[in-house]
Amino acid sequence: MANTLQTPPQTSAKAERLEAPPAAKRFAFLTDRKLSFLFISPALALLVFLSIWPLLWLLGLSFTDYSATRDTGWGFIGVDNYVEVLTSPVVHARALTTLIFVLGAVGLQTILGFTIAFLISRRVKGRGAITTLFLIPMMLSPIVVGLFWKFMLDVQFGVVNSFLDSLGFGRVEWLTQQRLALFSLVIVDTWQWTPFIMLIALAGLTAVPKYLYEAAEIDRASEWFKFRRITFPLVWPLLLIAIMFRAIEAFRLFDLVYILTGGGPGGTTETLSFNVYKVAFFGFDTGLASAYGILMVIVVTIAAQFYLRYLNRLQEG
Repeated sequence: MANTLQTPPQTSAKAERLEAPPAAKRFAFLTDRKLSFLFISPALALLVFLSIWPLLWLLGLSFTDYSATRDTGWGFIGVDNYVEVLTSPVVHARALTTLIFVLGAVGLQTILGFTIAFLISRRVKGRGAITTLFLIPMMLSPIVVGLFWKFMLDVQFGVVNSFLDSLGFGRVEWLTQQRLALFSLVIVDTWQWTPFIMLIALAGLTAVPKYLYEAAEIDRASEWFKFRRITFPLVWPLLLIAIMFRAIEAFRLFDLVYILTGGGPGGTTETLSFNVYKVAFFGFDTGLASAYGILMVIVVTIAAQFYLRYLNRLQEG
């Protein structure tokens, strides 16, 4: 019978020294830090080449009178381009148009997106199919959306005007009347990007802990109280992030203006981005357009910083 109470083998007093294989010795100079930099460097080089270098080149051109269409060279003119942009009445008018568009479009999208998300989150039947249908406009290219709505809002052949005409309201010049052209852009942008706000709000609504509602029901709290004290405060920080993304996108609106109105009528729908395009490709003033673009980047960066600070204070509070 085997003795099960054998003493375990005694380990050697001195552990054997581990030695790296020959291949590892050859790359001993590759420390973890050097290896991580080696892996990151291709992506970093691509980022510098595609993003940072064009921005630096744009910054350099903004201090010159360079024109891409004139073969006259370029000269350093200091901050003259920046002064011209900041003091131009045309730029002030385009900035006001852009501000009206951003406030109107993003505000309408926030109200509609949150309302739709709140209704969908109330355990309606076919919730998945309804959500998918609402997301379709967001998946389309802005050029396709612009062409689609250009035919829809056409005075003679548009479906919208045909419907209004059948109801006895007459035809409306949605894209050629000064008071309605900017409103039409707001409607089209809202149609396309409300699903984005809805999607973010829906994610926030489904993440609200259910035990908060159960506790409120035990206390016989009303639906309005639960919305005001539980639902909205918990979803609001997430909604603010969606609003920031949409505001930045709306601030640099170009494609819908280019397709639907071309900046008209009378420049009433001309946004800052479209005006930069006209200065660069119709005014042939590359240096001025570069300064214009740099100022837009600075404005967006400063506004985003203030917004993020407010968001951080909201989360800390």
